[in-house]
Amino acid sequence: MKYKMIHNNFNVLNLEKSLKFYSDAFDLREVRRIAPPDGGFIIVYLEDGNSSHQLELTCLRDRKEPYNLGDNEFHLAFAVDDFQAAHACHEKMGCICYENPEMGIYFVEDPDGYWLEVLPER
Repeated sequence: MKYKMIHNNFNVLNLEKSLKFYSDAFDLREVRRIAPPDGGFIIVYLEDGNSSHQLELTCLRDRKEPYNLGDNEFHLAFAVDDFQAAHACHEKMGCICYENPEMGIYFVEDPDGYWLEVLPER
């Protein structure tokens, strides 16, 4: 039996704000959308164009309060071929929330408080 990871899900409060963030910060693009007629939720799948892994953003129409992310002990990681350019971009966006220069990594925070690790391609 073989398993293949296909996506991670993040629940978001403001879908348009999240789509802009992931486009600006990581060049992710929408590849599929599920929006039932009753409008109770919208699910959008994003891809980076370099791998088959997707980020699924789910927006529930009636959800108004922020999600409890606990201690943010989980995260999604991105390897980047130009670490300095990525850092400059995220610094300009004001979304860097933690840096670990000794390890050569940093984290950014999305509009809903999810942490995303950025590390140089190895």
